[in-house]
Amino acid sequence: QVQLVESGGGLVQAGDSLRLSCAASGRFLSSTVMGWFRQAPGTEREFVAAIRWSNGDTYYADSVKGRFTISRDSAKNTVYLSINSLKPEDTAVYWCALVQGAASPVRTRIREYDYWGQGTQVTVSS
Repeated sequence: QVQLVESGGGLVQAGDSLRLSCAASGRFLSSTVMGWFRQAPGTEREFVAAIRWSNGDTYYADSVKGRFTISRDSAKNTVYLSINSLKPEDTAVYWCALVQGAASPVRTRIREYDYWGQGTQVTVSS
């Protein structure tokens, strides 16, 4: 089965930039979509962004659109989440996830994903 490992989280200051990585192992279907979710303190896990592996099409939550960029490196089987102008409200545990058989990156529900990483903590100080 597919395994996902996140990295790149840490403690940063508001206004800084950060890039999270998610390394995937295992066989991918051409229809694979990989996404990022986050869970802030006292909240439920929410969708952040997703990317279709085959063509790079992306989809973003309204709350992060404009500051977050999802991308992938096919050679490394890695998906990235680049965050610019970090805000304290971005503080959360960030997870990457993967679903096979998805026709588009518009996949925002937890239940739509088959595999999950263990999460990486992002803390933004003001």
